[in-house]
Amino acid sequence: MTVPVLLVRDDREYLVEPGEEMGTDLGVLEVPDDVEPGATLETHLGNEFQVRRLRGPDLFHHFERTGAPMVPRDIGLVIGETGISRGDRVLDTGTGTGVLSALMARAGASVVSYERDPEFADVARENMKLGGVADAVDVRTGDLTEEVDSLEPSSFDVLTLDTGDAPSVVAHAPELLVDGGYVAVYSPFIESTREVVETAREVDLSNVWTRETIQREMQFDDRGTRPSTAPVGHTGYLTIARNE
Repeated sequence: MTVPVLLVRDDREYLVEPGEEMGTDLGVLEVPDDVEPGATLETHLGNEFQVRRLRGPDLFHHFERTGAPMVPRDIGLVIGETGISRGDRVLDTGTGTGVLSALMARAGASVVSYERDPEFADVARENMKLGGVADAVDVRTGDLTEEVDSLEPSSFDVLTLDTGDAPSVVAHAPELLVDGGYVAVYSPFIESTREVVETAREVDLSNVWTRETIQREMQFDDRGTRPSTAPVGHTGYLTIARNE
């Protein structure tokens, strides 16, 4: 399976398959089958493009979208707070575009991800191929709450959720997770976040906490340095709990 590369010039980015021909206003460029990241390619008009391999943030920008994917900074929090690493088995639900699943797989985990919408699931599978992690991410079409009995108990290290029915899934966390395993729930709304926390406590998960995910961009100019006056960078609420 060939993995696409990025062709970059100034603020332009083109995603192409090795062996393809690409036409732009800067000329036609032929991409060799054996192209390697770091190479420089020229169009027939002599304009140069740099070849880069796809990294995690690039997937966020170039995956085909079926909704609003979790942003890279929040995915970093999920991976950092749960310790997802090579050899871990992750159960994910609410696949959507699949950026979270892809980046967890790139961290070394094996991921089983459930998506209820068949068309969204098909797009996610194609995105996994684009991200070079199709072998590590099993995108399944279905509702996880209806498939719990078919999953082996205590077989996952981490449970990640970005879905409206997260509280119903959290209720099954103790039977799905290994001892010491983590739950990470991402939600854009306070109301569903409160339900998640209450459910986590009811099923005796421990170390339950929630944080708002927010960042401020800094501005640097001749007058001085200050936070940007652009709208506050709120993205959602992240709840973490542990099965102990």
